[in-house]
Amino acid sequence: MISKPVIIIGAGGHAKVIADMARLSGMEILGFVAPNIEAEVNFCGSKVLGNDSIIGSYSPDQINLINGIGALPGKDLRQEVSNRMREQGYSFATVVHPNAIISTDVELDEGVQVMAGAIIQTSVKIGMDTIVNTGAIIDHDCYIEENCHIAPGSVLSGGVVVKNGSYIGSGAKIIQCITINDGCTIAAGTTVYANVPSKMLVRQRLDTRLKKIDFNHA
Repeated sequence: MISKPVIIIGAGGHAKVIADMARLSGMEILGFVAPNIEAEVNFCGSKVLGNDSIIGSYSPDQINLINGIGALPGKDLRQEVSNRMREQGYSFATVVHPNAIISTDVELDEGVQVMAGAIIQTSVKIGMDTIVNTGAIIDHDCYIEENCHIAPGSVLSGGVVVKNGSYIGSGAKIIQCITINDGCTIAAGTTVYANVPSKMLVRQRLDTRLKKIDFNHA
């Protein structure tokens, strides 16, 4: 049973998908909060309540939050907003689309989002605020840490570890028992055959196109 209504942070494409998932899961949406959008505007069937400061008019006991800000490589806004709201005592709802397929022993931490068509197999653990996007496949015994994004159509074979803040691009494939260390970006369509050190950008095969990420000059 959903005990608290939710407020969705953000009013872009990711927030649209999240709103649909929340409604399908039986959640009551009080509205959206977003900067630079006039209050009372209708967005995806609910009102924009104002900017983030509106959240403070509700106590943490009254509501849960959903982070509707999209995840992009090298962008920290999503994580910064979650951290700030938690410091104020708020919690984030875990949202799972009814058409996702999830094994009964999978562990999903607070704020995890699992989109339509995703498949998560047995003995998988997924850390706080990670997104498992549309049609992604995570096989048995994987461990995905916090604030990761497993983008649409990506495939993680058994025993893969993805550490904090890493981004697995659309259609990427990670073979079995590989570790993707923290802060990495695996480009769309890439197949990874070896462990990836921290803060690396991987294109195509790991052994041919590997370089240190510099988001200031990307």
